[in-house]
Amino acid sequence: MKLAERLSLYIQLTRLHRPIGILLLLWPTLWGLWIASAGHPAWHVLVIFVLGTTLMRSAGCVINDYADRDIDRHVKRTRERPVTSGRIAPREALYLAAILAFSAFVLILPLNNLTLLLSFPAVLLAASYPYTKRFLAIPQAYLGIAFGFGIPMAFAAVQGSVLPVAWVLLLANVFWAIAYDTEYAMVDRDDDIHLGIHSSALYFGRYDVAAVMGCYAITLALLAVSGAMAGLGWPYHLGLLISGGIALYHYRLIKDRSREKCFAAFLHNNWFGAAVFAGIAVDYLL
Repeated sequence: MKLAERLSLYIQLTRLHRPIGILLLLWPTLWGLWIASAGHPAWHVLVIFVLGTTLMRSAGCVINDYADRDIDRHVKRTRERPVTSGRIAPREALYLAAILAFSAFVLILPLNNLTLLLSFPAVLLAASYPYTKRFLAIPQAYLGIAFGFGIPMAFAAVQGSVLPVAWVLLLANVFWAIAYDTEYAMVDRDDDIHLGIHSSALYFGRYDVAAVMGCYAITLALLAVSGAMAGLGWPYHLGLLISGGIALYHYRLIKDRSREKCFAAFLHNNWFGAAVFAGIAVDYLL
């Protein structure tokens, strides 16, 4: 196989051609980094966290495809993924995931010891999440912890400790992840039933839409609490108001449970996270 073809397969495997996962991981990390640094993060810390987020999201995708290689072949949407289709060997996928995770670890070596210590549970969360759908009723909650763990790491890197506001932000991210990944799970509901895989869409059943909107409401409430703890003002709350409007728009998309519209709502969560970050950034800027 030519090098260009191999690189193309690696891009597919790491989902670099679909950056939504990176963005959903990056926004909460930036929330934490901006609040921890009062809106003025050091450039080298910002670069480390942006690159580290990209590397760890890529590693997580590889591990996910490795873990689901026998499941994905039964789903039309996923049967042509590189590992499932046999174009990349499972062992090669594990090597790639290890290289990506190690590269992310090397990036944070200039940071303090607490950040280094927190990187170990972060890797464990990323590596174990793909297996949780086999036994957890709502694996999306676990995803929220994994995707939000950059928040306490950001506080550790900037302040040398993890303040209570970081844990409230992390909890907000858990409910946000349940909201957006339930929208995604609503797309795969029939396949998950057939394969015996757990998801929040199946757990919530006919209350799935109400559960999604409830999780958005809890997310916004926890973010409001976080803002009060951090002393943020009206620009931040304006950002939350815009995010609330985005959540209401998602209700219009998912209320009929159309696969295409549920997937569109999932992708649109990038703007929810961006609106929250914009509120934080503008608040400190002013």
